[in-house]
Amino acid sequence: MTKTDLLHRICITLEHDLDVSRRAAQVAYETATAEENVAENKYDTLSLEASYLATGQARRTAEIRQALLAFQQLLLRDYDPAKGIQVSNLVTLEDEHGARQVLFIGPEGAGLKIGDKDRQVTVITPRSPLGRQLLGKFVDDEVEWVLAGVRQVRVVIEVA
Repeated sequence: MTKTDLLHRICITLEHDLDVSRRAAQVAYETATAEENVAENKYDTLSLEASYLATGQARRTAEIRQALLAFQQLLLRDYDPAKGIQVSNLVTLEDEHGARQVLFIGPEGAGLKIGDKDRQVTVITPRSPLGRQLLGKFVDDEVEWVLAGVRQVRVVIEVA
């Protein structure tokens, strides 16, 4: 999968997520404002809970919209061996057992997984602990971070 294909698939995934989030926010809003859900006593909180949900869904929708816009405006750059790993690089890491992990350094959308089980790419941002460790690194460099209290070590084996 080329970076151009990957970027296209990220945008399609974010557009789908945005649509789902918008619909969920609308349903929560309609539930919160429905006449039949008006509280009849202090223990009747369906409308209030739906209101909180609608607010959260609206925030999530805004986050997805921001991520989509960032990816739509992203200029894909080739790996520059003089600068090291930067945003828009596709990075392959390998652990001591030979297991590989492919990451795309994106401006937003952290945690997004694109592809299938055999060739899955995970989007990370420079704000993540691993993203901070990768910026400026080169092929054959070692990166180290702590995840859930466990020290993780990987070697950069390929960058595009």
